[in-house]
Amino acid sequence: MLDEQLAPGPTLLPAAAQAQIDALTLSRQPFITLMFDLEHQRRTADAQKNDDEKRAAQQAYQQELTRLAREAATRHLLRALYSPRQLQEQMTWFWLNHFSVFQSKANIRAMVGDYEDTAIRPHALGRFRDLLRAAALHPAMLRYLDNEQNAVNRSNENLARELMELHTLGAGGPYTQKDVQELARVLTGAGVNLTPANTPVARREMQGSYVRRGVFEFHPGRHDFTAKSLLGQPLQQRGLAEVEEALDRLARHPSTARHLSRKLVQYWLSDPPPPALVERVARAFSASDGDIAFTLRALLGSPEFAQGAGRQFKDPMRFVVSALRLTYDDRVIQNASAVLAWLNRLGQPLYGRQTPDGWPLDEAAWSGPGQMTARFEVARAIGSGSGSLFTPAGAAQGTPPPPGSSVPQAPRLLFDQVLQHRLGPGTRAALAQATTPQEWNTFLLSSPEMMRR
Repeated sequence: MLDEQLAPGPTLLPAAAQAQIDALTLSRQPFITLMFDLEHQRRTADAQKNDDEKRAAQQAYQQELTRLAREAATRHLLRALYSPRQLQEQMTWFWLNHFSVFQSKANIRAMVGDYEDTAIRPHALGRFRDLLRAAALHPAMLRYLDNEQNAVNRSNENLARELMELHTLGAGGPYTQKDVQELARVLTGAGVNLTPANTPVARREMQGSYVRRGVFEFHPGRHDFTAKSLLGQPLQQRGLAEVEEALDRLARHPSTARHLSRKLVQYWLSDPPPPALVERVARAFSASDGDIAFTLRALLGSPEFAQGAGRQFKDPMRFVVSALRLTYDDRVIQNASAVLAWLNRLGQPLYGRQTPDGWPLDEAAWSGPGQMTARFEVARAIGSGSGSLFTPAGAAQGTPPPPGSSVPQAPRLLFDQVLQHRLGPGTRAALAQATTPQEWNTFLLSSPEMMRR
């Protein structure tokens, strides 16, 4: 079973879920075309002379960005709920959180779908080096961390700092402020170009170093070509090849192996993570040249995991997804808006972390009284058979669901197969006092046992 989950393969969804994804603009329109069209819409709106027309056009542009972000979140949820490749789904979320971008900055709302689908998801169980490159150089990350403003003699250190502190070496890792400055110089010239022109904009003598891939652009006119060093060693390449060399060095550093292994063990097993297991997982990461699947096999196949699985507290995303999978395993939701609203209420909206550190993984961040009260309300909505889940998005209020899609008042939970052997006496006593099926479902979904992985 573990080998099947770790092996690469397509994401096969129920037909009703796949049909929803296929109908999305993100599925029907290439990313580059979408971005060019949106940039044209933005420029046209800004150029309006009449103030009322300008406001209306700008509002329409912002609404389109929001709609595309909601599409990306809907697609993520449908895969998380219904894909049989649950390990890949959870690792996609893990890496989205590790390489976090905030959707509400600039036009990143239109980019998060492609960011997840081309930078994160294909590499979630692959090699970390490939994942690092794809995430660091995606337009969503370059724009979020202001690397478009990073140019020779006008350094911006945001991306460089987070690449080392958050994405690779870790806070307190073996780097200095000088390393941050040097990496920022390495990254000069990497940015975003939303114009459809195919002609390089660099001077003739620099055109050999100019790179355009979709809306990603490496502009040699903004790059610092002088000699640099990183982590005590000189860099040999120049231009975009120098960026690749620097990412190689960061990805393969022992501190990166330890930093990532600690986060993986914390996510999958416990907080704080056992140091001995972290060290073994880090050795597996280094020995495999950052093979994520190989690294996970060392973690999930460890005696510590066999003995301690189910202890880690669920963050809101895992809580909501697991509750829905338990309740509606054979029914495909038609409207993800309710689920997205629950995640917002629980304080963890998709693509909604403003700071680049990602959502916290520790129990203390998610176990406060306010959070637990909100979880009880979400559990009640799920356990009572929330009809809004099965009303297609955009349907008018009061519109009956399509034929054959009526929702039972009290969904039947997979109690016997999943949770029965884990329930403690307190939960069993609470269930025995339930007076309705809806109340029974609510008590089970909000039980202490459901709060842990």
